Amino acid sequence: MPVVVEQSASVYDAITTMFLEDVGTLFVVNEKSHLAGVLSRKDLLRASLGNRELTNIPVNIIMTRMPNITMCFKDDLVIEVARLLIERQIDGLPVVRQEEEGYEVIGRITKTNITKALVEIASDEVV
Repeated sequence: MPVVVEQSASVYDAITTMFLEDVGTLFVVNEKSHLAGVLSRKDLLRASLGNRELTNIPVNIIMTRMPNITMCFKDDLVIEVARLLIERQIDGLPVVRQEEEGYEVIGRITKTNITKALVEIASDEVV
């Protein structure tokens, strides 16, 4: 399941959500629940350095924005998604469904998901 925050959420709220949900990437959605951005651990760490009041900084200030977001679709091949993760050097990306006004986040895929899939495939072949 994807973990999303609204673009008006504070950096503090995003850090809390990331910690409580135990994820490395948050997907930022707009008021229509369409993908607007992505937040990584590095983004949040960078924003938290210094004496800033994190409750007053909205995540839309620090997020990676469209069209600079790497994403995939439900029907994409796992091997292609794995290549994207490696090429872009990212930990996870949103699985989206295209709508008229944007992309709805319907899932997430991570390096851990990919590794689990490979282990399952290898285990099935051994049996």
